[in-house]
Amino acid sequence: MAPDNSAAVDPKLLEILVCPVTKGPLEYDADAQELISRQAGLAYPIRDGIPIMLAEEARELDSD
Repeated sequence: MAPDNSAAVDPKLLEILVCPVTKGPLEYDADAQELISRQAGLAYPIRDGIPIMLAEEARELDSD
């Protein structure tokens, strides 16, 4: 069986996580494996199923 590279994030964890910059809500982007903070304009990466909640690790969202 091949390893699953897109390890799912625990839904209970997603319920309690907030943006470390704004303390606002996050959206889970399963395709990109990121947690999105619209308020901060940042996308936090998820590596091996673990959200990396560090502002310095986040990428800035493209402004639309």
